[in-house]
Amino acid sequence: MRRFLWLIIAAPIGLLLVTIALANRHGVQLVLDPFRPANPVISLVLPFYVYLIVALLAGVVIGGAATWRTQARLRRNARRSAAEAQRWHAEVDRLGRERERNQDTSRQLLPANR
Repeated sequence: MRRFLWLIIAAPIGLLLVTIALANRHGVQLVLDPFRPANPVISLVLPFYVYLIVALLAGVVIGGAATWRTQARLRRNARRSAAEAQRWHAEVDRLGRERERNQDTSRQLLPANR
C-alpha cells in the first residue's frame, strides 16, 4: 500500500519535472559578479531546468538540516532517558539478586521443622 501511494505521489512529480526540463532547455546566464553585470568575470550558462533542480535540492538539504538541528534537543533527551532507564533496570536486577541472596541466607538460618 505504501509503495502504491508513493507511486501516486512520485509519478506526477517526476512527470512535472520532466515537462519543466523539456520546456526550459534554453541556456540562462547566471551572473555571479555584482559589480560588472554587463561584462561579468564570473558567470555560468546552464539550461534553466538545472537551476530549478539545484534550487529544489538545496531547499531539501537546507530544510532537512534545519529539521535535524531543531530535533537535536529531542534526540539528546531520548538518549539521556534511555541511559537512565538502563541504569534503573540494572538497579532492579541488582536488588533482585540481593533479595534472593538474603532470602537464601535467612532460609539457612531458620531451624528445620522435624
